[in-house]
Amino acid sequence: MSNPWHQYGREITRRYFFQQGSHALGWAALASLVGADRMAGPVQAATAQPPMNHFPGKAKHIIYLHMVGGPSQMDLFDYKPEMEEFYDKDLPDSIRQGQRLTTMTSGQSRFPIAPSKYQFAQHGQNGMWVSELLPWTAKMVDDLCFVRSMHTEAINHEPAITYIQTGNMNTGRPCLGSWMSYGLGSLNENLPTFVVLVARPTNTEQVQAISARLWSSGYLSGEHAGVSLRSAGDPILYINNPPGVPSEIRRTTLDGISALNELTYEKLGDPETRTRIAQYELAFRMQSSVPELADIGAEPESTFELYGEQAREPGTFANTALMSRRLVERGVRFVQIYHNNWDTHANVAGRLPDQCRDVDQACYGLIQDLKQRGLLDSTLVIWGGEFGRTIYSQGRLSRENYGRDHHPRCFTMWMAGGGIRGGTIYGETDDFSYNIVANPVHLRDFHATILHLLGFDHQRFTVRHQGLDQRLTGVEHARIIPDLLA
Repeated sequence: MSNPWHQYGREITRRYFFQQGSHALGWAALASLVGADRMAGPVQAATAQPPMNHFPGKAKHIIYLHMVGGPSQMDLFDYKPEMEEFYDKDLPDSIRQGQRLTTMTSGQSRFPIAPSKYQFAQHGQNGMWVSELLPWTAKMVDDLCFVRSMHTEAINHEPAITYIQTGNMNTGRPCLGSWMSYGLGSLNENLPTFVVLVARPTNTEQVQAISARLWSSGYLSGEHAGVSLRSAGDPILYINNPPGVPSEIRRTTLDGISALNELTYEKLGDPETRTRIAQYELAFRMQSSVPELADIGAEPESTFELYGEQAREPGTFANTALMSRRLVERGVRFVQIYHNNWDTHANVAGRLPDQCRDVDQACYGLIQDLKQRGLLDSTLVIWGGEFGRTIYSQGRLSRENYGRDHHPRCFTMWMAGGGIRGGTIYGETDDFSYNIVANPVHLRDFHATILHLLGFDHQRFTVRHQGLDQRLTGVEHARIIPDLLA
């Protein structure tokens, strides 16, 4: 009979070898000391369970509304009336302070100030400024916390979105949804813990690429990756059995595949094999749960009055907002929605109103719907992009139209529910919405605060990988912002 250790060495896959190869020299040294035959026992699978949160968290679910491209903060939330006097004047060097620009505007001969063409008004008990483009959002400001002093080092889309999603500008790390899935686990065995919805914008003038890298589980087990639901056709490919294949045959097929995977696991001990088994079983259960989830026909007319008529149309932002409520009330932990085309390098007047119409009433409807169902207190809703926009115009400037380049130095996000203090404004920018002058909030602080709301100490919420205790907030300083907490 052959030595199982030698057989394992012959059959191991190249990918698995290199994944585990950091320990190869150690294994070789140990084998030389104790003898290969004494290392021929079965390889054990990892048995680590997801950690419990460190204290009771106020948020049990998250709905993250990501505006891909970077919304213009000074056209929506960060009111700067002083800029009227600076129209078409150059951005002062004392404000720019030598900060780097993207290659799209670094070659401009001048950087003319473009005041917002939109009117602003104060709303709510604290007089929170909101643009005329967001009349529905203005109605609910007492439920919202505006953070005007978000900032990041990333100046281009791919690293910036990756940074705000995963805590690192390099790909291959777990995103926030995966960390939540890992740390808190599932509330419904018939649906994924982490679901992704990509909304279709009305205006498609300049959309950004959105890839599954953004909802990857990174070095966490594959079961914690986001599951993307499609907006057209079946929500998940092959969710229905082929014609002539009854559920009993599908069950028998899966039992056979599971048995083969168990044999592979017993031979190689790769924990991802067990993940594959679990995902097959989840897919089988989703054959009944997902069609029921996607069927909004039973929703009352009042739902569509709340979210808007677009909520009836699959793929619209309003429809994904409604779906996010349906997912949360069925126990899904994390819902990620992406809405594209906020990258307004030009034609702000032509594009920004479309973007706001897509999301404004739907966001209002989502917050009110969660509130009336008793879900808002336990559901954290996040709205924002990966960075902000410049006060100076990119390209041609007129009173009626202009463009704005990427600006990582300050931007605005809002949050609601899930332990957030509503009716709050945190952070302050200068008159040009170019630099932060009070209470800066880095992405790491943003992540640390979110983890706190979930019941985790961000410094202790770690996963051992490549010899390091990896964490969402990384190794640089991060702090919780207590003024954001209810």
